[in-house]
Amino acid sequence: MKVNTTRIEVTVMAVALVVLVALAIAPAFWGNAFGQEGRTTTEENASNTSTNKTIDAGQQLSIEGIVIKRDEKEFTVRAKDRSETVVVVTYKTEIKTVRKGLFRRDRATTASEIVRGLRLSVEGKGNSEGKLVARIVRFDEQDLRTAQSLESRVEPVEVLATATQAQANTTQALAEANRQRIVTVEENAQVLSGQVDELSNVAIAARVSATKAQAAAEKAEADANSANDRISALDDYDVLRTVTVQFKSGSAALSAAAKATLDETSESIQNEKLRGWVLAIVGYADSTGNTARNRSLSQRRADAVINYLVTKRDLPMRRLVQPFGYGSSHPVAGNETRAGRAQNRRAEIRIMVNKGIVSRAGSTERTAVVNLTNVF
Repeated sequence: MKVNTTRIEVTVMAVALVVLVALAIAPAFWGNAFGQEGRTTTEENASNTSTNKTIDAGQQLSIEGIVIKRDEKEFTVRAKDRSETVVVVTYKTEIKTVRKGLFRRDRATTASEIVRGLRLSVEGKGNSEGKLVARIVRFDEQDLRTAQSLESRVEPVEVLATATQAQANTTQALAEANRQRIVTVEENAQVLSGQVDELSNVAIAARVSATKAQAAAEKAEADANSANDRISALDDYDVLRTVTVQFKSGSAALSAAAKATLDETSESIQNEKLRGWVLAIVGYADSTGNTARNRSLSQRRADAVINYLVTKRDLPMRRLVQPFGYGSSHPVAGNETRAGRAQNRRAEIRIMVNKGIVSRAGSTERTAVVNLTNVF
């Protein structure tokens, strides 16, 4: 029994020694393999470009390579020849981690351990989309650790790169938006400047028009006031001058001197070319005799003057106001003396112009008195 036990122990020790030696030299082979692969990949990157590999439906295929892209239900494997194959993982796919060592068995795993950078082998069949539906996926445990370490380093960098790119895109979009705003503001400023100039011109034109309108309004108001004044003055007259014709006591006959005065008066009216003129002729008497006789006598004296001017001097009747006799009222001198009574025996011709037709500023009444001889 001791001899058999001793042999078994020796055998176990020998096996253990072989395992240790294998474990010692395995990393060297792995390093050479990875180095060889890395060099091949670098050389291929320098001389070749990647191509997508399409698999016929139902075609059985085995591939080896490195995972370069990983999605939820599929991943992409790049082989040594730079061809890229899309592998589909299903619930039937058998995924195993190959474990090196005499006493270490392969370990079944899930698709979650398939990461980018993992070297693996795939066996499967092509589908209608030209992809490889995996039946078996195998990869080395050491390769898995290496790929996981690489993923842990690459992923943050990619996330940072993605964030940086997103920030750059945002910054670029903001810069473009600001540029558009600047362009819009400049365009609006130009439009506003044009509108300001146009409004300024309109305002200037409006002020000119307002000034003209104000002047026109003031002129219209002045014309209206003038017209109103003229209309209001149509029944009002200014006395241009008064001509007095004297008579003998108790007589209404015109003397030669009286006729000469009337001739001169009519000629002056025609020569002056007056507009809107009328003659108001009023007769008077002294206080000799009774009131009724004096009033009748003064009326006949006014009639005598009008008759002469119409028949001898052709003055229009419409220019002569209806005569009136005041009798002995309104004397111009005292009736106590012969000279005073002589002045009161008279007829007055008042030459008047209509205020609404002719305005004679500063006109004053002028009186011409004709003293007749042989009046006593």
